[in-house]
Amino acid sequence: MDDILTATQTADDADLDASLRPRRLDEFVGQERVKEQLSLVLDGAKGRGDSVDHLLFSGPPGLGKTSLAVIVATEMGADLRTTSGPALERPGDLAAILTNIESGDVLFVDEIHRLPRAVEEILYPAMEDFCLDIVVGKGPGARALRLPLPPFTLVGATTRTGLITSPLRDRFGYAARLDYYQADELAGILRRSAGILDVRLRPDAAQEVARRSRGTPRIANRLLKRVRDYAQVRADGMVTQRLAEQALDLFDVDERGLDKLDRWVLETLCRNFGGGPVGLSTLAVAVGEEADTVTDVVEPFLIQQGLLARTPRGRVATSSGWSHVGLAAPLADTGVSLFDGQG
Repeated sequence: MDDILTATQTADDADLDASLRPRRLDEFVGQERVKEQLSLVLDGAKGRGDSVDHLLFSGPPGLGKTSLAVIVATEMGADLRTTSGPALERPGDLAAILTNIESGDVLFVDEIHRLPRAVEEILYPAMEDFCLDIVVGKGPGARALRLPLPPFTLVGATTRTGLITSPLRDRFGYAARLDYYQADELAGILRRSAGILDVRLRPDAAQEVARRSRGTPRIANRLLKRVRDYAQVRADGMVTQRLAEQALDLFDVDERGLDKLDRWVLETLCRNFGGGPVGLSTLAVAVGEEADTVTDVVEPFLIQQGLLARTPRGRVATSSGWSHVGLAAPLADTGVSLFDGQG
């Protein structure tokens, strides 16, 4: 029974998250330059009666790459087929999807930079010539067949543009990078989400949640749900600025959007290692996390906020970083550290 309830709750959560996604380009808040460019691409394709050129969206997680894929399919009146790079382990996995695709369909591949090389090579003729090259048989009797495919649009999403090979990247007709959102843009997203979730959210509360959302709509919507829970259980359901502050403090999200792990890394760097420089592996061991977690999850936001710096000798806390954890920065740097290390 518990398994059934868990499955039902997971499905409900997925449906709720999907309901927060914009379906039309005019519903998408922020990324104005990308919206203008994409609108021209879509309108041009619709005017010609063609499929849209293959599209590549890049940028940090949670900025709306998947939402844009949904919008492309909706605006073109096409079906959306979704998969991810890690899920396509063998060429046959991708071939099975491509042979079932219909004219005008949109194929969305998330984390496209993680496609295996053998699978990626199947995509080249599919994207360029709308055909699928397969080999039948083995040894001297093997022969190559070329199967035609209907015109379709491939939409790729990646957080690591540099890991996409040049042959694949060059086959996209349009590439756009999504940037972090301003607080006002996030507040607009939160007001829309509050309407869908039936949350009574005051404008000053929307600004407070937006300010702590790290410039990311996904985080903003997640924090809105937690603030909603707090308002429902400990108040009358109305989310005010004061109540939002209390809720986010309870969930360990501080006034600059740092969570518990972010502050732990920064405090460890300052308290244990005198602000650095300290090597990545040493810092990761000190906080009990994998080095990849520190570099991919924690450091980007700390660097963006000017709280931490990467140097050839290791990680260093800035003066703002010292202030944020309530400590006074050393008066002078002697240039000598026991914790030097590359990273």
